Amino acid sequence: MQPILAPVFAAPVGNRWLFESRVDLRELIFQPARSGPYQHQFFDTIEYAQVDYNAAPWLTIVAGRFLTPFNMYNERFTAVWIRNLQDAPIIFPVGTRTNGYSDGFMARGVLLSRKEYELYYTAYFSTFTTINKLESGRSAGGRAAIFFPSTRLELGVSYQRLLQDQRTNSVGAYLSWQPGSVPLALRGEYAHSPLGQGYWIEGAYRFSRFRGPDSVLGRLQAVGRAQQFVHGTPDLTGALPSTNVQRAEFGWNYYLPHEVRLNASYGREFSPAGDRNVWNFAVTYRFLFPMFPGRSQAQP
Repeated sequence: MQPILAPVFAAPVGNRWLFESRVDLRELIFQPARSGPYQHQFFDTIEYAQVDYNAAPWLTIVAGRFLTPFNMYNERFTAVWIRNLQDAPIIFPVGTRTNGYSDGFMARGVLLSRKEYELYYTAYFSTFTTINKLESGRSAGGRAAIFFPSTRLELGVSYQRLLQDQRTNSVGAYLSWQPGSVPLALRGEYAHSPLGQGYWIEGAYRFSRFRGPDSVLGRLQAVGRAQQFVHGTPDLTGALPSTNVQRAEFGWNYYLPHEVRLNASYGREFSPAGDRNVWNFAVTYRFLFPMFPGRSQAQP
């Protein structure tokens, strides 16, 4: 069992500056043996603490600690109140060494915007540091994506060069599709490195077409994910499996009022090291409040 508190802080300054941060605080409660006592282990992580400067409509400069922009899962779906399934994909560590965090500089923006499509880019450099809570690896990389507004389809590619140890390359590709006529979200990723390669594909359908999103049935969402990993060079960090792995998962999300969500899922994992079942149940509550009181303007 893992109680998790993930506070997010965002402070805009003027029209160009933004200070933002997210911290992950969790307590791992486990029982080493069936008859033994429960034990506790606490983890605290600074996931990002960055300064964003909107230099131009096509350029945002980021400095500090940020989520490594490899493929899309790390930046968009690691928050516990956003992800459809609580377990991250098996290939998540590919391209996101040091748990997906980077310390350095990043540039990103919209390179080209047309009615039919939009082109996005991201480029970054991360330095090596062993400072407590700010650990990071020395690497450089980038991501490019194209988005089609009419079909709500996004396709992207990623690249990372690790500039320490073996100096390996990681490449990836992803897709995200949310058709406007159907409450369906389909997304997937592929990643390859000397440590291994694999993919995951996930679909989520919300029954909001049955009497609206706030009805008893409309608050229900069905989720399914299939993934596979092919083992390569042994990963000394232990972040990736040491054998080939296949996993199929299915779950349900139920969205209650006031930003409360119930999540339950079951997965079956197949591996030469032994097959196993993976069960998850989670309750998430997201709330928002201003850090400082606002000032109302006088009406004419």
